[in-house]
Amino acid sequence: MMNSIRAVLVRELEAFAREIDLYPDDTLLWETVPGILNSSGVLGLHVAGNLQHFIGSVLGNTGYVRDRAAEFARRSGTRAEVIAELTRARQVVISVLGRLPDDSLTQTFPERKANQDISTALMLLHLATHLAFHLGQAGYLRRALTGDSTSAGGLSSASLVTIAAPKP
Repeated sequence: MMNSIRAVLVRELEAFAREIDLYPDDTLLWETVPGILNSSGVLGLHVAGNLQHFIGSVLGNTGYVRDRAAEFARRSGTRAEVIAELTRARQVVISVLGRLPDDSLTQTFPERKANQDISTALMLLHLATHLAFHLGQAGYLRRALTGDSTSAGGLSSASLVTIAAPKP
């Protein structure tokens, strides 16, 4: 099961990086439309920070220190910077979840959520759906801003099978 969760997270992070790369320039990455507060740049930084904190720091003891306020305050930067953060998050997911045994899924997640203990499995599923939610927002926002309906291929089952394949 851990391999499956890792595969979904990796697939979505790779799609998020492609989504950011589909923006025609760095400036538009930080734009929104009326009624939308967070740009695709902000969403990318947010999911990268979220995963580096909860998977990297909490589960993997990587020492990553998250600055959540800075993720949401950012209003400029390059596509390459956001993609680099998504890539770092991808590397953390692969490394940390690659060394955790399946039985860790039934253990209590080391950090309480909403003042409650939850299982590691539930937390990882939450992180995967949270990532997918924001990926969808970023894709929809890019299409609205640019008029370009090109897909970043976020729901590719073929890539999921490739990512989840056991490594020799």
